[in-house]
Amino acid sequence: MQRVCFLLKVRTDRVAEYRVRHATVWPEMLDALSASGWHNYSLFLREDGLLAGYLETEDFEKSRRAMEATEVNARWQKEMAPFFESLDGTRPDEAMKPLGEVFHLP
Repeated sequence: MQRVCFLLKVRTDRVAEYRVRHATVWPEMLDALSASGWHNYSLFLREDGLLAGYLETEDFEKSRRAMEATEVNARWQKEMAPFFESLDGTRPDEAMKPLGEVFHLP
């Protein structure tokens, strides 16, 4: 099982709304994530907009491709894109660059 962590930056003026949106994630989005192999997926958000994501999956690239192929993900990414800084024309899910793990205590 791969453990994946990534960072993104939410616009500070959109932090409160980002929290609200994630309190009510669409059921079909949740189903697609699970079906695509995303497990123990968590997002952590600081008030300055720093967002840390964590998930576990058998194969991160395969899970990303599976989500990319879903219609619900396209809709979700389109709605979420305005919340983020520095996407440089990419979707939020494309901007997720995993951090290298340097320590793990099982």
